[in-house]
Amino acid sequence: MRCLTTPLTAALLAVVVLSGCATGYTLDNTVLTFSQLAAPPAQAGYRFERLPSQLAAGPMQVALEQTAEPALSKAGLRRDDTSPRYSVQVSAREEEVLSPFADPWSYRGGWGWGWGGGYAGRGIGVGIGSSMYPSRFEQLWFRREVSVVLRDLGTQQVVYETRALNDGPWSDARVVFPLMFEAAMQGFPNPPPGPRRVDIHVGG
Repeated sequence: MRCLTTPLTAALLAVVVLSGCATGYTLDNTVLTFSQLAAPPAQAGYRFERLPSQLAAGPMQVALEQTAEPALSKAGLRRDDTSPRYSVQVSAREEEVLSPFADPWSYRGGWGWGWGGGYAGRGIGVGIGSSMYPSRFEQLWFRREVSVVLRDLGTQQVVYETRALNDGPWSDARVVFPLMFEAAMQGFPNPPPGPRRVDIHVGG
Protein backbone atom coordinates (compact mmCIF):
# COMPACT_ATOMS: atom_id res chain seq x y z
CA MET A 1 0.00 0.00 0.00
CA ARG A 2 1.35 3.44 -0.95
CA CYS A 3 1.18 6.35 1.47
CA LEU A 4 -0.42 9.65 0.47
CA THR A 5 2.02 12.50 -0.01
CA THR A 6 1.78 16.27 -0.26
CA PRO A 7 2.70 18.04 -3.53
CA LEU A 8 5.92 19.26 -1.89
CA THR A 9 6.86 15.73 -0.84
CA ALA A 10 6.09 14.48 -4.33
CA ALA A 11 8.30 17.14 -5.88
CA LEU A 12 11.19 16.24 -3.59
CA LEU A 13 10.70 12.55 -4.36
CA ALA A 14 10.79 13.32 -8.08
CA VAL A 15 14.17 15.01 -7.70
CA VAL A 16 15.59 12.06 -5.78
CA VAL A 17 14.28 9.45 -8.24
CA LEU A 18 15.34 11.32 -11.36
CA SER A 19 18.80 11.88 -9.90
CA GLY A 20 19.13 8.15 -9.31
CA CYS A 21 17.97 7.41 -12.86
CA ALA A 22 21.20 8.89 -14.21
CA THR A 23 22.84 5.62 -13.22
CA GLY A 24 19.90 3.35 -14.03
CA TYR A 25 16.78 2.13 -12.31
CA THR A 26 15.04 -1.11 -11.32
CA LEU A 27 12.02 -2.25 -13.29
CA ASP A 28 9.98 -4.26 -10.80
CA ASN A 29 7.47 -6.70 -12.28
CA THR A 30 4.79 -8.85 -10.72
CA VAL A 31 4.83 -12.16 -12.62
CA LEU A 32 2.31 -14.99 -12.54
CA THR A 33 2.92 -18.19 -14.52
CA PHE A 34 1.15 -21.50 -15.10
CA SER A 35 3.18 -24.33 -16.63
CA GLN A 36 2.38 -27.85 -17.83
CA LEU A 37 5.97 -28.47 -18.92
CA ALA A 38 8.03 -30.76 -16.72
CA ALA A 39 11.32 -30.06 -18.49
CA PRO A 40 12.74 -27.84 -21.24
CA PRO A 41 11.24 -29.03 -24.54
CA ALA A 42 13.54 -31.01 -26.82
CA GLN A 43 12.00 -29.42 -29.90
CA ALA A 44 11.55 -25.78 -28.98
CA GLY A 45 10.54 -24.34 -32.35
CA TYR A 46 7.55 -22.01 -32.43
CA ARG A 47 5.52 -19.77 -34.69
CA PHE A 48 3.42 -16.79 -33.67
CA GLU A 49 -0.34 -17.19 -33.42
CA ARG A 50 -2.69 -14.20 -33.63
CA LEU A 51 -6.24 -13.53 -32.56
CA PRO A 52 -8.56 -11.90 -35.13
CA SER A 53 -8.15 -8.55 -33.35
CA GLN A 54 -4.37 -8.93 -33.56
CA LEU A 55 -4.56 -9.72 -37.26
CA ALA A 56 -6.41 -6.45 -37.69
CA ALA A 57 -3.60 -4.63 -35.89
CA GLY A 58 -1.25 -5.50 -38.75
CA PRO A 59 2.25 -3.98 -38.43
CA MET A 60 1.78 -3.09 -34.77
CA GLN A 61 1.25 -6.73 -33.82
CA VAL A 62 4.28 -7.74 -35.89
CA ALA A 63 6.34 -5.15 -34.02
CA LEU A 64 5.04 -6.46 -30.69
CA GLU A 65 6.10 -10.00 -31.63
CA GLN A 66 9.54 -8.69 -32.55
CA THR A 67 9.67 -7.02 -29.16
CA ALA A 68 8.95 -10.33 -27.42
CA GLU A 69 11.25 -12.47 -29.58
CA PRO A 70 14.53 -11.78 -27.70
CA ALA A 71 12.92 -12.86 -24.41
CA LEU A 72 11.62 -16.07 -26.01
CA SER A 73 15.06 -16.78 -27.42
CA LYS A 74 16.68 -16.17 -24.03
CA ALA A 75 14.27 -18.72 -22.55
CA GLY A 76 15.46 -21.35 -25.06
CA LEU A 77 12.67 -21.11 -27.65
CA ARG A 78 13.50 -20.55 -31.32
CA ARG A 79 11.47 -19.11 -34.15
CA ASP A 80 10.51 -21.78 -36.71
CA ASP A 81 7.72 -20.90 -39.11
CA THR A 82 8.22 -24.08 -41.19
CA SER A 83 7.78 -26.96 -38.75
CA PRO A 84 7.14 -25.59 -35.25
CA ARG A 85 6.11 -27.65 -32.27
CA TYR A 86 4.46 -24.73 -30.50
CA SER A 87 2.51 -21.60 -31.24
CA VAL A 88 3.10 -18.45 -29.22
CA GLN A 89 0.57 -15.71 -28.68
CA VAL A 90 1.80 -12.42 -27.21
CA SER A 91 -0.14 -9.36 -26.13
CA ALA A 92 0.48 -6.10 -24.31
CA ARG A 93 -1.57 -3.28 -22.89
CA GLU A 94 -1.01 -0.06 -20.99
CA GLU A 95 -2.88 2.80 -19.39
CA GLU A 96 -1.80 6.14 -18.07
CA VAL A 97 -3.05 6.57 -14.52
CA LEU A 98 -2.71 9.03 -11.70
CA SER A 99 0.67 8.82 -10.02
CA PRO A 100 0.49 7.69 -6.38
CA PHE A 101 2.71 10.70 -5.62
CA ALA A 102 0.60 13.27 -7.48
CA ASP A 103 -1.70 16.00 -6.28
CA PRO A 104 -5.06 14.46 -7.33
CA TRP A 105 -6.66 17.89 -7.72
CA SER A 106 -4.23 18.87 -10.47
CA TYR A 107 -4.52 15.68 -12.54
CA ARG A 108 -6.12 16.06 -15.98
CA GLY A 109 -5.38 12.66 -17.52
CA GLY A 110 -7.74 9.88 -18.54
CA TRP A 111 -8.62 6.56 -16.97
CA GLY A 112 -9.51 3.14 -18.28
CA TRP A 113 -7.88 0.06 -19.74
CA GLY A 114 -7.22 0.27 -23.46
CA TRP A 115 -6.92 -2.91 -25.47
CA GLY A 116 -5.80 -2.66 -29.06
CA GLY A 117 -3.18 -3.44 -31.62
CA GLY A 118 0.32 -2.86 -30.39
CA TYR A 119 0.59 -0.94 -27.15
CA ALA A 120 -3.02 0.03 -26.49
CA GLY A 121 -3.23 1.72 -29.87
CA ARG A 122 -0.32 4.08 -29.29
CA GLY A 123 1.93 2.55 -31.93
CA ILE A 124 5.14 0.66 -31.23
CA GLY A 125 7.42 2.50 -33.60
CA VAL A 126 6.51 5.89 -32.22
CA GLY A 127 6.54 5.01 -28.54
CA ILE A 128 4.94 7.18 -25.91
CA GLY A 129 7.38 10.04 -25.89
CA SER A 130 10.88 11.10 -26.74
CA SER A 131 11.91 11.45 -23.09
CA MET A 132 12.43 8.58 -20.68
CA TYR A 133 11.75 10.90 -17.75
CA PRO A 134 8.70 13.17 -18.15
CA SER A 135 8.94 16.77 -16.98
CA ARG A 136 5.77 16.40 -14.88
CA PHE A 137 7.04 13.31 -13.09
CA GLU A 138 4.56 13.59 -10.25
CA GLN A 139 1.60 13.40 -12.66
CA LEU A 140 2.74 10.73 -15.15
CA TRP A 141 2.38 7.09 -14.21
CA PHE A 142 1.94 4.04 -16.45
CA ARG A 143 0.38 0.67 -15.72
CA ARG A 144 1.44 -2.04 -18.17
CA GLU A 145 0.90 -5.75 -18.69
CA VAL A 146 2.37 -8.29 -21.12
CA SER A 147 1.39 -11.91 -21.61
CA VAL A 148 2.73 -14.97 -23.41
CA VAL A 149 0.70 -18.11 -24.16
CA LEU A 150 2.48 -21.24 -25.45
CA ARG A 151 0.35 -23.92 -27.15
CA ASP A 152 1.41 -27.42 -28.20
CA LEU A 153 0.38 -27.69 -31.85
CA GLY A 154 0.21 -31.48 -31.65
CA THR A 155 -2.37 -31.57 -28.85
CA GLN A 156 -3.74 -28.01 -29.20
CA GLN A 157 -3.30 -27.67 -25.44
CA VAL A 158 -1.93 -24.56 -23.73
CA VAL A 159 1.21 -25.73 -21.93
CA TYR A 160 2.58 -22.42 -20.66
CA GLU A 161 0.92 -19.15 -19.74
CA THR A 162 2.68 -16.21 -18.16
CA ARG A 163 2.09 -12.52 -17.61
CA ALA A 164 4.03 -9.64 -16.10
CA LEU A 165 2.63 -6.42 -14.66
CA ASN A 166 4.46 -3.17 -13.90
CA ASP A 167 3.46 0.30 -12.88
CA GLY A 168 5.79 3.27 -12.71
CA PRO A 169 6.90 6.57 -14.26
CA TRP A 170 8.99 5.08 -17.09
CA SER A 171 7.51 6.54 -20.25
CA ASP A 172 9.59 4.85 -22.96
CA ALA A 173 7.59 1.74 -23.89
CA ARG A 174 10.29 0.71 -26.37
CA VAL A 175 12.59 0.07 -23.41
CA VAL A 176 10.08 -1.21 -20.87
CA PHE A 177 8.05 -3.75 -22.87
CA PRO A 178 10.99 -5.95 -24.01
CA LEU A 179 12.19 -6.16 -20.40
CA MET A 180 8.71 -7.03 -19.19
CA PHE A 181 8.60 -9.94 -21.65
CA GLU A 182 11.98 -11.03 -20.28
CA ALA A 183 10.58 -10.91 -16.75
CA ALA A 184 7.50 -12.88 -17.82
CA MET A 185 9.65 -15.67 -19.30
CA GLN A 186 12.08 -15.87 -16.39
CA GLY A 187 12.20 -19.38 -14.92
CA PHE A 188 10.91 -21.11 -18.08
CA PRO A 189 9.77 -23.88 -18.08
CA ASN A 190 9.55 -24.42 -14.29
CA PRO A 191 9.01 -21.07 -12.59
CA PRO A 192 8.16 -20.77 -8.89
CA PRO A 193 4.44 -21.17 -8.13
CA GLY A 194 2.26 -18.20 -7.33
CA PRO A 195 2.79 -14.49 -7.92
CA ARG A 196 6.40 -13.38 -7.66
CA ARG A 197 8.46 -10.24 -8.10
CA VAL A 198 11.03 -10.16 -10.87
CA ASP A 199 13.37 -7.15 -10.88
CA ILE A 200 15.37 -6.14 -13.95
CA HIS A 201 18.01 -3.43 -13.73
CA VAL A 202 18.00 -0.89 -16.54
CA GLY A 203 21.09 1.11 -17.45
CA GLY A 204 23.90 2.11 -15.11
